[in-house]
Amino acid sequence: MNTNTSFFEKKFRLQENGTSVKIEMLAGTTIFFTCVYIVAVNPAILSAAGMDARAVFWATALSSALSCIWMGFYVNVPFALCPSMGLNAYFAYYMVNTLGLTWQNALGCVFISGISFVVLSLLNVQQKIVDAIPDCIKQSLGAGIGFFIAFTGLFQAGVIAPSPDTLLTLGDLRNPGALLTIFGILVTSFLVIRKIKGGILLGVLITTAVGIFVQNPATGSGFTAMPASLISFDNPVEALAPTFMQLSFKGMFTGAPTVVMGVVFSIISFLFVDLFNSIGGLLGVATRAGLVDENGDLPCAGRALLVSSAGAAAGAVLGTNTVTIYCAESSTGIAEGGRTGLTAVTCGFWFLLTLLFAPLFLMIPSVATAPALVMVGIFMIEPLRHLSLDDVTIAMPVFFTVAFMPFAYNISYGMLFGLLSYTFGQIVSGRAKNISPTLWILSAVFLIYFILDIII
Repeated sequence: MNTNTSFFEKKFRLQENGTSVKIEMLAGTTIFFTCVYIVAVNPAILSAAGMDARAVFWATALSSALSCIWMGFYVNVPFALCPSMGLNAYFAYYMVNTLGLTWQNALGCVFISGISFVVLSLLNVQQKIVDAIPDCIKQSLGAGIGFFIAFTGLFQAGVIAPSPDTLLTLGDLRNPGALLTIFGILVTSFLVIRKIKGGILLGVLITTAVGIFVQNPATGSGFTAMPASLISFDNPVEALAPTFMQLSFKGMFTGAPTVVMGVVFSIISFLFVDLFNSIGGLLGVATRAGLVDENGDLPCAGRALLVSSAGAAAGAVLGTNTVTIYCAESSTGIAEGGRTGLTAVTCGFWFLLTLLFAPLFLMIPSVATAPALVMVGIFMIEPLRHLSLDDVTIAMPVFFTVAFMPFAYNISYGMLFGLLSYTFGQIVSGRAKNISPTLWILSAVFLIYFILDIII
């Protein structure tokens, strides 16, 4: 065994986890290609808040890279971290454009929520929360996330479309984008069924290549746009300067009571969405990766969530919205065999390379990543077969957990309604004594958050 392999073996315990350097690097690359769109989309959204797009691009790539590498070396799990899609829109369109905060104040809110998250981690509160969540919820979280990400891929590609009559319907399959996505699903399915290593990644790359020759009706050019150059050179200090260390707390809590309450609730929202999105995703994906112990618990959850919380605070300093664990995209790497932190580290180094090869990575269209999301959604429904769905007190929280993620288009809401319905079912069935003190507290917190979400 050579020196490099010895280092990787010692650091990541590859043989113990039934993997290899090649598999881990392939898995990390797969994850990266399914979430590289973030470095393009995030600047576009946050620029609506008045932020410099180039600076946000750098902040997005750097915060993702550093968080992934830290996750890999410190926790040794195959999870990637990036600024949250969804919270970036909340940041730009609600906090700045509706509440009237400056983007510097909005970054301050992100920083406060991140630090609060860190404190909870250091107090080991997060690990207690993870351990207290019922097994039926843990098992159904992965399936819910699977439906969520498969729906995302199909909807973004136009295979599923909105309808004024039936809410949703089959999209226009004459649309070249929808056809290209279906082609990608068939190719990726073929590769996976034939057990070809790197099948999901190959599916992304093949669909990207074909996209060069398929015309997008909206632009008149190919879905895959060839860049003018493959390499871009930016001065890091100059590129980051417009957002680096620009967060501010000045004037955040002044003004009308409704505005102040809005700011407070925004901080709570950042914290809760990051906390429960991360916990829900961790538990859902960890089962698939074989990271849970014999009791169904995830021993490394506390450390993983600490990295996520610190990443959120660091991201605010660099100049981007909440950094969180990307469990759905991480599933693509896990499906390729990724089992250790080397997967996350590989993904992190790819994010560093986007700063140099940005034009190359940004050419991958969403229609090429959609098939990967659909395939992972298929993989993630497997845990449902282990559940006793003939018991309504189990079937009800499982249903709400799985259904609300795609229906409400929010992973946190799936976990919220699933947990509240579990507690309700245990009380009604006379089994309230089975509810642990931590679960009582968690249910109360979820209920309060839900009420605040309705009122404010």
